[in-house]
Amino acid sequence: MSSSPPTPPAAPALLPRSEEELARLPASERIRYRLLDARCRHHANDNISAFVREGELDELKAEVQAKAQELLHALVIDTDSDHNTHGTAERLARMYIDEVFGGRYRPMPTVTEFPNAERLNELMIVGPITVRSACSHHLCPILGKVWVGLLPNEHSNLIGLSKYARICDWIMSRPQIQEEAVMMLANELQERVRPDGLAIVMEADHFCMHWRGVKDDESAMVNSVMRGAFLKDANLRREFLSLLARKQS
Repeated sequence: MSSSPPTPPAAPALLPRSEEELARLPASERIRYRLLDARCRHHANDNISAFVREGELDELKAEVQAKAQELLHALVIDTDSDHNTHGTAERLARMYIDEVFGGRYRPMPTVTEFPNAERLNELMIVGPITVRSACSHHLCPILGKVWVGLLPNEHSNLIGLSKYARICDWIMSRPQIQEEAVMMLANELQERVRPDGLAIVMEADHFCMHWRGVKDDESAMVNSVMRGAFLKDANLRREFLSLLARKQS
């Protein structure tokens, strides 16, 4: 008789800390303590904005700047006399926290939703939406396009066209791998719009292939998520993909 795998032990409880004790820690440690105390995952592509308090992002940037300066020092770059790298550590910190990884630290952008008053139920396609991310493995850029197909129903919420781009940017502005990023985008749109069918296609260049490793400039990655009617109805799926092909030609 086969036996069930053993249940993994629960994570040990953290020792409680007072606000005074937490205040003496670096911002990164305070944020990490709150995450661990809530037993909340904080992988590279997770949003942790709920655990960041006012003013802590500025402290976090100062920490990242100091660590980036150590990295440059370890690379034997004389940032004191090299005018090109004199402010590089500070620029890196601002870029990571405010821009390229900003989707980790800022909350979901406000998205106004409207009821489907006219009971629209025809295929809608939004795209190509330009997306920018970075691979989790090497922190090299990922640059690409996303297309979203929707089949709404009378109970769906409708959102403005620009909001699709804002949601994409929020999810992609984190260290990602493309396969997971597309699934995260699909989950967010499914929950917000509640369509009968949802289709997403992403095509992107990965600079971890272009810039390093095999240094192949021609390769791109394309992947898709099909849900609901797009998964069940081959004609609907074919219509969506054919319209994408026409748009790209």
